[in-house]
Amino acid sequence: MTKLPSAMNETVIRHAERLKQKARRISIREGGAFGIFDGFGLRYIIPYALLLQVSNAMIGILVTVPQLIGNFAQLLTLQLLARGYQRKTIASRSVLLQTSMWLPIVLLGVGYFGYGIQTGWIPWALVLFYSLMMIFGTSLGPAWSSWMGDIIPKEIGSYFGRRNRVVNLASISSMLLAGLILQSLARQARPFAGFVIIFSVAFLGRLVSGLLLRRQYEPQFVAQNEYFFTLGQFIRKIPQSNFGKFVTYVALMQLTTYISAPFFPVYMLRDLGFDYLHFTLVTMTLPFVSMLLMPAWGRFSDTYGNLKTVRICGLIIPFIPLLWSATAFFAGHRTLVLLYLFAVETLSGFAWAGFTLASTNFIYEAVTRQRMAICVAYFNIFSGTGIFIGGLAGGQLASLPNHFNLFSNLILVLLISAGLRLLVSVILLPLIREVRDVPDFGMQEARQRLAVLSAVELLRYLSLRSLNPRR
Repeated sequence: MTKLPSAMNETVIRHAERLKQKARRISIREGGAFGIFDGFGLRYIIPYALLLQVSNAMIGILVTVPQLIGNFAQLLTLQLLARGYQRKTIASRSVLLQTSMWLPIVLLGVGYFGYGIQTGWIPWALVLFYSLMMIFGTSLGPAWSSWMGDIIPKEIGSYFGRRNRVVNLASISSMLLAGLILQSLARQARPFAGFVIIFSVAFLGRLVSGLLLRRQYEPQFVAQNEYFFTLGQFIRKIPQSNFGKFVTYVALMQLTTYISAPFFPVYMLRDLGFDYLHFTLVTMTLPFVSMLLMPAWGRFSDTYGNLKTVRICGLIIPFIPLLWSATAFFAGHRTLVLLYLFAVETLSGFAWAGFTLASTNFIYEAVTRQRMAICVAYFNIFSGTGIFIGGLAGGQLASLPNHFNLFSNLILVLLISAGLRLLVSVILLPLIREVRDVPDFGMQEARQRLAVLSAVELLRYLSLRSLNPRR
């Protein structure tokens, strides 16, 4: 009589595991649909703003304010979870609302180009509707992270490496096609028509993403409010908390990064005089390289620890804006600038692929499942605050009167961002410790691994991994 319940329990466990496996496959497809939304839509919001004659200061606000408000909106998501709302319900409804924001964003362009409405409220209206889009998108973060934490395998880095590669593949393919559409219609003096087309495709991509979320299995979720702690309690424990120090480091890296990040498109389109196609080719280099390297970084992080990856990449990232600033000395040579920026963005893709993946995975390892939603929300709030402060500071710097003959204010923004990024990494990284036991990986191990890979073998390895994402 005792064997029957045990057998039934094993059947239930196997069935649940099959549902989780199916959910993981669906999540990868959902990531691909999100990549279409990103590549056709989010990646071109700044060029769209420039088409509407938005100033540098407003560009900073456009990029940062939505991030700040959206991340603080995650506190509401925590309240919904505490009241028993299911994670799937929160996520799917948030995606639906996010998708709907493309309509008013496009209508602003209709008013501007179709009816000659060129008043000062157009930029603020764009900030408003884009903020709502980000609020609806980022507010699902705690629910989605908690949900994924219940279905992903133990090899967190490897799984998200595969998923992120699909996201990046869809994103860069979409970016390239969107750039070709914009370039073609810009030559016909119809740039706004191009944005209508690409934003419509972004709308459909996010709609499909939401439908796939509704198909994804959600393990039973019961709010455990005894694990809840307030944002104030979290802040007070930061000096003693390893996770708190990590959150502080990432937030400050976001702050120093977003001093310059919103203005790379501005620099390319205004200062360097790129057309939409050249802008797209440079912009897609980073996600393309990230797509190739995400799985490798995932396996590296699984073996040697996420913090090791963060440390390596965190010391490379500061040099990216410094290398960008060098284009001021040969900006008139278009082909040379393009080739140079391809190389710089390849290095950037290498570093940001590891940093982004390992930063996310560090949370899954450092935090218990019961506190996952809370910690993700607070992590995002700190990051959003850093993005907000950095973007506003960069916008003000970029809008100062130009007293330089050789280069624009944007070069100064790049140099300041580079110096502060390096300062943050040098000071804070030594204060953070790994959360699990991992083998050592130093310069000697790195040289041994690189020594056995010729350039041809490395390219062959990356191409095979790209063609066989399940390997």
